[in-house]
Amino acid sequence: MTARKWPERRLIELLAIEHPIVLSPMSRYGSVELAVSVCAAGGLGSLGCALLSPAEAATEVGRLRALTDRPFSMNFFCHRSPVADEAGEAAWLDRMMPYYREYGIAFDDTALRVEVEPFGETMCSLIEETRPAVVSFHMGMPELHFVDRIRAAGCLIMSSATTVEEAKCLDALGTDIIIAQGIEAGGHRGTFISDSPSSAIEAQLGTFALVPQIVDAVRAPVIAAGGIADGRGIAAAFALGAAGVQIGTAFLRCPEASISPPYRDALRDAGSGDAVLTNVFTGRVARALRNRLVMEKGAIAADAPGFPRAMHATMQLAIGAQKRGDVDFTPFWAGQASPLGRELPADVLTRALVREAFERFSALNAG
Repeated sequence: MTARKWPERRLIELLAIEHPIVLSPMSRYGSVELAVSVCAAGGLGSLGCALLSPAEAATEVGRLRALTDRPFSMNFFCHRSPVADEAGEAAWLDRMMPYYREYGIAFDDTALRVEVEPFGETMCSLIEETRPAVVSFHMGMPELHFVDRIRAAGCLIMSSATTVEEAKCLDALGTDIIIAQGIEAGGHRGTFISDSPSSAIEAQLGTFALVPQIVDAVRAPVIAAGGIADGRGIAAAFALGAAGVQIGTAFLRCPEASISPPYRDALRDAGSGDAVLTNVFTGRVARALRNRLVMEKGAIAADAPGFPRAMHATMQLAIGAQKRGDVDFTPFWAGQASPLGRELPADVLTRALVREAFERFSALNAG
């Protein structure tokens, strides 16, 4: 089964990979081993660096390079850090305090606040040193002088769009590959044009409505992301003009994924309506499995501090409850196709996805 059989070859040729299947970065929930396994099966492995320090990222890249010589992607966030709002954060903490009291958890106000730094100088220098094949961004693009330096280092640039407007913006910036992130996708939304009506969460499109509209609007090859977990979804994405797919949740049940046993159990037991959009965990809308915090505080909380400041209250709660054997305040990120996941090694799953996609292509051609 060769790359020549894929109906759209732009992504394959651009990335020098065998199959146009991209592993979603998934921050700390992916792993070097997961990325290596996807690379070994001919896809593009990804290393989520958004929550890593520069030293940690450098170590992980070194480990990855020691295990594979194939192309891979390094992923970063480009969010805007929120303006400090002490009163809003205090009010948010007050909403969480009944749970702290219920579990006997002492909130430590002296603990370091959770910081998620947007892509900047230090990580750009790391890119210049490590020169991965692809640098991918979520929640927008970095400043243009960083983009110029990344290109000068010989890296391709990939970024996510949740609307056609965002895709056009990325295309105008010369982004090499655009990821069309449908509303079905797990984890944080990549939205970065927040003042547009199409960016309102209730207006955002599903993958199979979004992909053809973005394909028609941009020059760059488009990767479909969200709700894709088997060959049927891959074939459908290609039928709509995609040049590849990005898959995350389906890989979380692979043994190489860095998730806890409760997280793995929750994915195994998830039903078709259990993955919901919520901002209560981090302050930014993301798709995760429904739990007590979501049900009792409401999926979308208007008073949640901006990303990542909401986590100052929710992370201590989640950690404290976990120590008492309860994970019902812990975010388990998952997309709407989580029930389609399979417990297979990542290289085996990748090859199965390829085989299933070609079976669908053959069936469509025969028909």
